Amino acid sequence: MEAQQPTLVYDIRNSRYLNITGRCTLQCQFCPKHNGSKQVHEYQLDLNRQPKADELISQLGDVSQFDEYVFCGYGEPTLNLATLLTVASEIKNRAGKVRVNTDGLGNLFHRRNILPELANCVDSLSISLNADTEISYLQHCRPKLAGSYEALLDFIKLAPEYINDVQVSAINGLAGVDINACRQIVESRGAVFKQRELDIVG
Repeated sequence: MEAQQPTLVYDIRNSRYLNITGRCTLQCQFCPKHNGSKQVHEYQLDLNRQPKADELISQLGDVSQFDEYVFCGYGEPTLNLATLLTVASEIKNRAGKVRVNTDGLGNLFHRRNILPELANCVDSLSISLNADTEISYLQHCRPKLAGSYEALLDFIKLAPEYINDVQVSAINGLAGVDINACRQIVESRGAVFKQRELDIVG
């Protein structure tokens, strides 16, 4: 018997967030979950299993009350792709907006282009770049899959062909990362750059 049910759905400002996996393709050294905390605002986001679509659909609430639904927890949403696609499609059927926060490694993980599937039910993507060189990326993000940085750059370039609203972020304040070089990488690939600040979550 579990002492506490995991938080699958949580609200920040006027958006509803969907926490669909605890698994990730990265082990970022700046991620709070690797520094003893799995909390965003007052929400504990630790998951020990992959939730099913019906668990999340039952907690969507009134879609008209939220600016958007954001797939974002302390895991990589595309690793639980079937749940993501099913829930996102239900939100779209109810005329809601869907955003996915991703590390951009979904294609590498699934060994195929998942963007056509996402395009059917996702309005916007927020992709984490976080480094302007592969060396910095390996240092800060510690990917589990070989070829992750190149795969991420390919995903950033490909994404705007399928989804109109693609933002790519990097964190200002990471040692050795040139934030302006990150901006150039993103804009040269047709996406919108978003600068984040170190240690500010949510």
